[in-house]
Amino acid sequence: MVVAAVFGVVLHRLAAQGQLAADKWTPFLNANVWKTYLLPGLRGTLVAAGISIVLAMILGVLFGVGRLSPWRVVRWPCAMLVEFFRAVPVLIMMIFAWQFYSLFNVVPARHSVLAGVVTGLTLYNGAVIAEAIRTGVNNLPRGQAEAAYALGMRWRQTMWSIELPQAITSMLPVLVSQMVVVLKDTALGYQISYLEVVRQGRIVGTAFQNYIPTLIVVAVLMIALNFALSALAGWIERRMRRSRRGPAPARAHAVEQDGVPGAPVR
Repeated sequence: MVVAAVFGVVLHRLAAQGQLAADKWTPFLNANVWKTYLLPGLRGTLVAAGISIVLAMILGVLFGVGRLSPWRVVRWPCAMLVEFFRAVPVLIMMIFAWQFYSLFNVVPARHSVLAGVVTGLTLYNGAVIAEAIRTGVNNLPRGQAEAAYALGMRWRQTMWSIELPQAITSMLPVLVSQMVVVLKDTALGYQISYLEVVRQGRIVGTAFQNYIPTLIVVAVLMIALNFALSALAGWIERRMRRSRRGPAPARAHAVEQDGVPGAPVR
C-alpha cells in the first residue's frame, strides 16, 4: 500500500509538471532516435558489460584460487591485490586506466575509453568474485578434500577437479548478482565519455527537453537486460546442476540371473 501511494504521488507530480504529456514521449516513436542514440548506446553497454563479465570471472577464479593456495608466495600477493581492488572506487580505476592507455598508447586511441571502462569493471568485480569463490570453497565439507588427498590427489587436482566446480555452482546466485552490478556500472563510463545507453539517453533528453521520460525509457531497457541476464544465469545453473547428477540407478527388476527366483525359463 505504501509503495502504491508513493507511486501515485510521483505520477501526480510528473503529470503536474507536464512530464507525462504525449509530446514528451513522441520522440521514442521515431525510429531515428533509436537508431542514432539509444540502440548504439545499448550496444556499447552490452559490449562493455560482456567483455568485463568474462574477464572478471577469469580474474576472480584465479585470485580466488590464489587466496586458497597453500603457498604464501602466491596467497599473500593475491590477498593484497583483492583487498586493494575492492577498496578503490570503480570510477577512479576507469579514469586511471583510460589516462594510462591514452598517454602510453597501450591500445588504439579509438578503443582507449572502452578499455578504461572494461579495466575498471574487471578489476573491481574480479576482486569481489574472488571473495565469493573463496567463500564457496571454504563452505564445502572438508571430508571431500581429505578423501581426495587420501587417494593420492594433489592440492591442485583437488581444487580444480572437485572443490572449484562445486563452489562455482553453489555461489552462482552471488555471481549472477555481481554480473548485474557489472551491467549497471557500465553507466559510470559516462564520466569518461564512453558511448553507453545512459550517456545517449542524456543526449536525447537534452535535444527534446524530456529528461524524465528518457530516464524512464533507459531504466526500462536496463531492467529488461537485467531480467534477461538473470534468466540466462538461471538456465545455466539448472544445466550445471543436472550435469553434476549421476545416472539414474537401475531398477531392481531390470536385472535377472539364472537360478534366481523370477528368472525367465529357457
